[in-house]
Amino acid sequence: MTNDTAATRLAIVNVDITGLWTTPDSPRPIDAPLVADRPDHQEWLTAMDRTTLEDGRLGLYDRFDSELLEGEPVIVASGDTDGWTRVTSPWQPYDGSDTGYPGYIRTAHLTPVEDASLDALPDSGLAPTTETFLAEARTHIGLPYLWGGISPKGLDCSGLVHLSLRRLGIVFPRDGGDQYRACADVPIDQAQPGDLYFFAQPGKEIHHVGIVTGPGRILHSPSTGQDVVEEEMPAQRLQTLTKVGRIRQLQ
Repeated sequence: MTNDTAATRLAIVNVDITGLWTTPDSPRPIDAPLVADRPDHQEWLTAMDRTTLEDGRLGLYDRFDSELLEGEPVIVASGDTDGWTRVTSPWQPYDGSDTGYPGYIRTAHLTPVEDASLDALPDSGLAPTTETFLAEARTHIGLPYLWGGISPKGLDCSGLVHLSLRRLGIVFPRDGGDQYRACADVPIDQAQPGDLYFFAQPGKEIHHVGIVTGPGRILHSPSTGQDVVEEEMPAQRLQTLTKVGRIRQLQ
């Protein structure tokens, strides 16, 4: 993806971590540390963990779609409205958009720029191999699940995959369904370490993704209230295992 349209407005994220919200009205009072002009991501997590799961991390469902990290470029879809800007994120490919994952971000967390690399991550210096992917993913074991999280402070299931590949310089989709569509389909009984397990209820969309680490073993961020873990495939997961995908960019 390149900036071929002169009228395209670009910006980069100027804070460590910020949220990509469904609407400007999505944040709750407890989310104030993250939507402040100078956000405090850790204080936000701490505030949510002082209360119940329902009022804290579980309450992010249908409000909080993803995160944006410092230096990440965005395409400005609409101008500032009451301190909010609608953007799309090219580094987070999204099937419903030609320009990346959409959402609302605090305007104060953006710096307008004339040009930005929309289709290439900074050189990580790491070879994009199955071994480096697994090694990177394992550094996050023990990290608490965070709906919409794509940073080393909190990850959801697809965020674990996305961040681990981003660290290798690979632009990869944000959500599980899009991640499957970006992979080569592999028969379940031919899964290899570094492939991705995908889970769905019959007739439903993919709702979970994990990384294959061995026969019947999975590295994943299970759900709110749990931590990133590498384990034998739980029985309830095995019942909904529906597909395996092989990441095309890994050597």
